[in-house]
Amino acid sequence: MNIQIFGTKKCFETKKAQRYFQERKIKFQFIDLNEKTLSKGEFTSVKQAVGGIDAMINLNAKDKKTVMLIQYITPDAKEVKVFENQQVLQTPIVRNGKQATIGYHPDIWQYWE
Repeated sequence: MNIQIFGTKKCFETKKAQRYFQERKIKFQFIDLNEKTLSKGEFTSVKQAVGGIDAMINLNAKDKKTVMLIQYITPDAKEVKVFENQQVLQTPIVRNGKQATIGYHPDIWQYWE
């Protein structure tokens, strides 16, 4: 199992995800999205695993202008804009190879073990 948790240090849901794996003694890699963003390959893999770009967007993100813009542009432009502005992504993004979830989903993670 190769677990990666993408999120921010201040995100409550990200902390819960980290605690879930720590309590089960499952090693994971934490990537702080304030310091390092998803690579293009990681971004594409997560997008495919969660059902598309719309599932990845946090409509309550602090960057309200970008969120509003993203809602009204074409799908291709939307993907480019979200990739360039990853602060609008929902967190945590938890990956296990080609599998991924967005948010706190222990009901799914238990089958990854």
